Amino acid sequence: MDISADAVKELRDKTGISVMECKKALTEAGGDMEKAIELLKARSVVMAAKKSDRDLGAGTVVSYIHSNGQVGALLVLVSETDFVSKNDEFVALARDIAMHTTAMRPESIEALLAQPFIKDESKTIADLLSAATQKFGERVEIKDLSCFSVR
Repeated sequence: MDISADAVKELRDKTGISVMECKKALTEAGGDMEKAIELLKARSVVMAAKKSDRDLGAGTVVSYIHSNGQVGALLVLVSETDFVSKNDEFVALARDIAMHTTAMRPESIEALLAQPFIKDESKTIADLLSAATQKFGERVEIKDLSCFSVR
């Protein structure tokens, strides 16, 4: 089956995953966009598992303070290299997770990973990290988090 460049671009825009992986998923799915997305999700879990023993030597610390100034969070998101940890998309992911942490106030990292993401409840925070591992080609993990509140 011939997959159009527009279909590959659309899947890449939706997932952020490499062009080659998107084309491969679309080919396997027979051009069906939803099936291709499901294939990529499944692959992200497998890829994250394969990279689970790699050392994490870089990362970023982000903060999120809610507009009312009453609650906030600090989050440490780590990766294998500073090449990834300085990437704007990596920093944006860390900020989104910090925002989620501020809103949901999980008791632990494990509790945070199980929570549905507030911007897209079809995904958990663990799903976001698996997708990031696939996207960046490196292990991505939450190292630490803290929630703060005036009350």
